[in-house]
Amino acid sequence: MRYRSAAVIAAVLAASVLGGGTALADTGKPGADGAGDSYYPQDGNGGYDVADYNLKVGYEPATKQLTGLQTITGRTTQSLSSFNLDLRGLTVDSIKVNGRKATFTRTGDHELVVTPARPLRNHERFTAEVAYHGVPEPIQDPLLGENGWQYAKSGGAFVAGEPKSATTWYPVNDTPRDKATFHLAITVPSEWGVISNGVERGQVKNGKNTTYTWAEETPAVPYMTTVAIDKWEFERTKLSDGTPVVNAYAPGTPASTKQAEARLPEIIDFLASKFGRYPVDAAGGIFLAEPIGFSLETLSRPIYSGAAGNVPTIVHENAHQWWGDSVAVDKWKDVCLNECFASYAEWMWSEAKSGQDLKARYLSAVQKATDRFWAGKLYDMGPGNEFTYVYSKGPVALHALKNYIGAAPFDRILKTWPALHRDGNASLPEFQKFAERVAHKNLQGFFDAWFYGNTKPAPEYLYPGDLKPAA
Repeated sequence: MRYRSAAVIAAVLAASVLGGGTALADTGKPGADGAGDSYYPQDGNGGYDVADYNLKVGYEPATKQLTGLQTITGRTTQSLSSFNLDLRGLTVDSIKVNGRKATFTRTGDHELVVTPARPLRNHERFTAEVAYHGVPEPIQDPLLGENGWQYAKSGGAFVAGEPKSATTWYPVNDTPRDKATFHLAITVPSEWGVISNGVERGQVKNGKNTTYTWAEETPAVPYMTTVAIDKWEFERTKLSDGTPVVNAYAPGTPASTKQAEARLPEIIDFLASKFGRYPVDAAGGIFLAEPIGFSLETLSRPIYSGAAGNVPTIVHENAHQWWGDSVAVDKWKDVCLNECFASYAEWMWSEAKSGQDLKARYLSAVQKATDRFWAGKLYDMGPGNEFTYVYSKGPVALHALKNYIGAAPFDRILKTWPALHRDGNASLPEFQKFAERVAHKNLQGFFDAWFYGNTKPAPEYLYPGDLKPAA
């Protein structure tokens, strides 16, 4: 280290006092308390990107008490005097930033405001350790039902929900635009089993308790992380390429569900033939006893409602590993990129495996369509309306697109788009531009008719290619 002379030091200090300011510390400014999504503006936060969540949890099913220590590793995207995390309920005991005690406050229904001992510089790598405890509760959404930590009749618990769920059990930057790897070590009484995302990293028994460790190295959107605690029947296999498969069946799971999941290697091979190489580090399924009203594409290991252990649903949720998980939405108004394509995967499966005539299926859907069906928007449909017509009108629109641009360009789009945006985010307008480049065709009229509009498409878009009905 070179030492400066006293005269040089005095000159620098004088310059800062007189207004040069170069020697003054950057005190930063607070990070935004939302990520900017127009549907859920307070979800997520600004000023930093998370690289990894390393979560240590203890859970006692008898009392429903959860204790957690979350270690977040990230990098700032601005200088920060403070930053926010998202956490619902639960009591925060202490926070450290870069190993030093930080102060914190709670605002709204889920904002945790953290003030480090010193401001964080722009582009600085940092860690935040949050110790907390409490009894988790699900989010009660009048339009979307329960999201997040939920309780099983067996006495166990599970996490499932979209567009939000992670905030009910750990501090998080709850936006699809901030993906991170996820590591979980959870300790429960030994009579209970645990399943989560990614790859098993072992279990250690300590007296009456067992700690289970899971690692998800594929970057995940927070709502795609999960944990499920029950007296599972586990089934462990591998895909042909060595990818580990772990299935967990709740007590009482019917044989028909297990028979459907036994086709998972066939299903993934089929989807890979359409969408490209499987993009996740593990596979499998979590089969609940509870009929919760939906199944969810939790990363690497979908979670299934107790009433939904069938092949079409397994096809749908695993198609999401490409469409929705590996490539996540940019904003929630882009959710057709998740659900329209996973729903169309069911069409493609039925054609390939059951010989279904998709032209007949399409024409039947168009014939039966009501004014309400045509009014259902596939883009920017409004908060709470994301999970409606994307399942019914969505696959019809994609089959029309296939016939409008031709099967070969359509198939190329299906396979190259997930690779182009792997582990990232994308919007429906971006997809339109990509489809136009591949098809060498202006698709504005088609997308206006099917995706952006809310009326019945004109005949040129409704009956493209060979979809014209018989005279």
